[in-house]
Amino acid sequence: MRSSRRQIGRSRLARWALLPILGAGALVLAGCTQQQLNGFLPGDRNTTNHTAMVTDLWVTSWIVLLGVGLLTWGLLIWAIVVYRRRKGQTGLPVQLRYNLPIEIFYTIVPLILVIGFFAFTARDQAQIEANPGHPDQKIEVFGKRWSWDFNYLDEKTYSPGVQATARLNKDGSLDMSKLPTLYLPVNKRIQIDEESRDVAHSFWIIDFLYKKDLIPGQTNHMYFIPTKTGTYQGKCAELCGEYHADMLFQVKVVSQSEFDAQMQKLRDAGQTGRLGSDYNTDTNLPGTSGRVQNEGSGS
Repeated sequence: MRSSRRQIGRSRLARWALLPILGAGALVLAGCTQQQLNGFLPGDRNTTNHTAMVTDLWVTSWIVLLGVGLLTWGLLIWAIVVYRRRKGQTGLPVQLRYNLPIEIFYTIVPLILVIGFFAFTARDQAQIEANPGHPDQKIEVFGKRWSWDFNYLDEKTYSPGVQATARLNKDGSLDMSKLPTLYLPVNKRIQIDEESRDVAHSFWIIDFLYKKDLIPGQTNHMYFIPTKTGTYQGKCAELCGEYHADMLFQVKVVSQSEFDAQMQKLRDAGQTGRLGSDYNTDTNLPGTSGRVQNEGSGS
């Protein structure tokens, strides 16, 4: 009789222990903003043709992990409440070891999670990294301490970046109006070839939810379609020296007519041709003379 009463009491306590967890979960899900539904990622799902895929992978992963966390916390609270020390009890409870079913469960579930996360990440990465071919716009980006050079290869124009030290105001703050700006036509297939003039950098357009390392002596590539006009912020995501934090740039996604007008401005300014690898300052690279641009041309 006592045993049955204890079991009833334990089941009631277990239900009461789970109520706060279920209530908290319901409140969180009911009160989610759009930013929270995007997993607090910058931008939105429609910035490029890849951002929705990255967002879904991120949010789904967190939902799975939160589910595992809620289950773990619920079992933990249940064990604390149901198997707490009763009045008059002394000593330790019966110790159990080598529960084979539970140990198998604790081994298989994490393994399934790791394999699942790896498989979906590899699938999405392969799709993002795949070269679709026939780009509408091909651009070459050179990272340099501490700025960026943009070559518009199809238009045979270029936009040189000014060094970070030349972008500082008298009070030491950064003059945002002098940031290097990359122009991209909206809804066009973009291929960006990325190289470094000196040390390792990382080309990161924040709202595009993807970045690519720039390795000296190696050309990396990015393929995407910008699907939403606007101005986006970019930065170097690889510690590259004293002014790494100021190695910023902007990306303007504009209509085709605005893009063409910007290319004409570069031609009118005499910025035709290409700022190629002959301006690299790493003289250890094969075929590099280490020639340096003057401040007027942006290096």
